[in-house]
Amino acid sequence: MSMRYFITGTAGFIGFHLARRLLQDGHEVTGFDGMTHYYNIKLKHMRNAALAQFPAFTPVTAMLEDRAALEQAVTAARPDVMIHLAAQAGVRYSNENPEAYLNSNLIGSWNILEIARKSGVAHLMLASTSSIYGANPTVPFHETDRADEPLTFYAATKKSMELMAHSYAHLHKIPTTAFRFFTVYGPWGRPDMALFKFVKNMLEGQPIEIYGEGKMSRDFTYIDDLVEAVVRLSAVVPGESNRIASEKVETLSHQAPFRIVNIGGGQPISLLDFVETVEKALGQPARRVMLPMQQGDVPRTYASPDLLRALTGYTPETSLEQGVAAFVEWYLEARRELDTAA
Repeated sequence: MSMRYFITGTAGFIGFHLARRLLQDGHEVTGFDGMTHYYNIKLKHMRNAALAQFPAFTPVTAMLEDRAALEQAVTAARPDVMIHLAAQAGVRYSNENPEAYLNSNLIGSWNILEIARKSGVAHLMLASTSSIYGANPTVPFHETDRADEPLTFYAATKKSMELMAHSYAHLHKIPTTAFRFFTVYGPWGRPDMALFKFVKNMLEGQPIEIYGEGKMSRDFTYIDDLVEAVVRLSAVVPGESNRIASEKVETLSHQAPFRIVNIGGGQPISLLDFVETVEKALGQPARRVMLPMQQGDVPRTYASPDLLRALTGYTPETSLEQGVAAFVEWYLEARRELDTAA
């Protein structure tokens, strides 16, 4: 059955892939994006152009902080499901420009909550982050773990968004799912992410910077796996009918139709192994510059996929080798167009 989706951030990495998948599945998508210049906007225009090939895609360009524009777009879209992916991203950049995170991730997200309340949407979905777990010493990270000690302002804004969303779900009975992403990568990825920077620098004969002396590890999630998980979760509207029996796993609130779900495969990989995988995909060694851990970085991320599996029967499964190879193939095709304009 065709449904109407309203997605923020469709010119972004994750939003683009999710919108394209839903359009391919025969749904209608209204995409809302501010087209900011945080990174090469040419890439955002390329994503938008790919989505524009679908007649059922309606793009809207405006900022999340513009309540009137956001409300007008949602009213016109009449969505069954709202998926809020737009945000000021980047863990390290939040140290340099925290105000951008305040405006987008808090004020913008509050606007989304207010408009969801007025529209009576059947399911509101919000993108959160594994950064919320901070330097949690217990692994894997379960959604039921305490997450009250964020190490960056970015993580603090995402945790705050979750809390605001819970209050709105309780007060206004908005069925809400907040998903915590774990190091998403793949074709069409952001230029500020490690894989993009590593591949670009290596092909240009430049060194790559490896923080934490390469001792950090990340639970990498391939973009298609993440999209599959979100699509499946969109059909699992939080409510007592789908409460999971295990209290050790379930995060469905007892006060609201609100649930938090990790999206990660539970297979962390060391940064040095990641670099070696990139080297194999490119067929050349990297010139490595080993650096100390940066402020705000965490030593590891490690998702428990138990709740995702219980709710959807699905766990991310693409190997790092497959995912990195897919990114390299895309980058080799796209880099000429990306280099034509900044």
